[in-house]
Amino acid sequence: MTVSQHDIVHIADEFKKKKLSKAQKQFNQLIKKIAEQKQLLLEWQTTLPQYNQRLSESYTPLMTKFNQQRIEWLHLLDRAYHNNDFSNADKKKLRHLLGELSHELVVSHGQVEVTDLYNRYAADEQVLLTETVMQDADVDVSFAKKIPKDNAQPDKKTAKQQQEQEKISKSIQSVYRQLVASLHPDREPDEQERERKTKLMQKVNVAYSKKDLLQLLELQLAVEQIDQAHLNNLSEDRLKHFNKVLQEQFTELSEEVEDIELAFKRQMNLAAKVHLSPKYLMKNLDEAMKDLQRSIKGLQMNNKAAKDSAVLKSWLKSYQIPKDALF
Repeated sequence: MTVSQHDIVHIADEFKKKKLSKAQKQFNQLIKKIAEQKQLLLEWQTTLPQYNQRLSESYTPLMTKFNQQRIEWLHLLDRAYHNNDFSNADKKKLRHLLGELSHELVVSHGQVEVTDLYNRYAADEQVLLTETVMQDADVDVSFAKKIPKDNAQPDKKTAKQQQEQEKISKSIQSVYRQLVASLHPDREPDEQERERKTKLMQKVNVAYSKKDLLQLLELQLAVEQIDQAHLNNLSEDRLKHFNKVLQEQFTELSEEVEDIELAFKRQMNLAAKVHLSPKYLMKNLDEAMKDLQRSIKGLQMNNKAAKDSAVLKSWLKSYQIPKDALF
């Protein structure tokens, strides 16, 4: 059974006749925020399999072709470097290009078949490379592990905090027990009704295991165990406990969404503050594949032309080694 459009959990203001209290307003706000986070999480969970499928079936083969063309370019440059027709100035540029590209292919793309060329042209930078890798590793470790300061012990909950937590737990347990009492399939003689209640009980148990108060309240509305009047007349004390449960639920959902987004931001070298959505992720992947296709075509043309030494010499003449080049 699903919740109808009229069964959205909220506290009504009774057509403006009665002003909502602070706790009632907070309840409505949290319900809305949780619903939005659930929808966003669902979008991510739906998009991720599609993204991974497109990545493996379309993007990865394109990247393989791209690297194959770059490896061909690398070998063309290597042959030119050993060709006496090229000047020392040309060879200086060729060595820079060979070191840069072999480093990129081996270190960033794992193209071990060009390791010999990497060792020949980029080996002089091995110390620098090792230091860079170690620095990156230190950053990753410090980010992944939150080391407690001065061996500080975790704060112990006071008796008052423990009592408050118990009240919050009892609030959600109360809703759960009401649903169990009404829906327990073992107490239902009718076979069809027992099957319906079994499915509902599965939803109840999942919601309770996740402390999903919103889902439990939606189920109560769906089975007509509570109505709008019941929600409108929740006591301030009960609302207070409900709001704390809902706040915890919203925080957990937000963190789950944030973890998914953060993983992609790191992969895409995006700043943590940049807004990332499932729609943007798929659009970015499509654009990356179009860029790869253009790059592959460009490399194919360049590699064909560079087989002519005169063409390669002409190109090297206009090429300038960047001032901040490592190789």
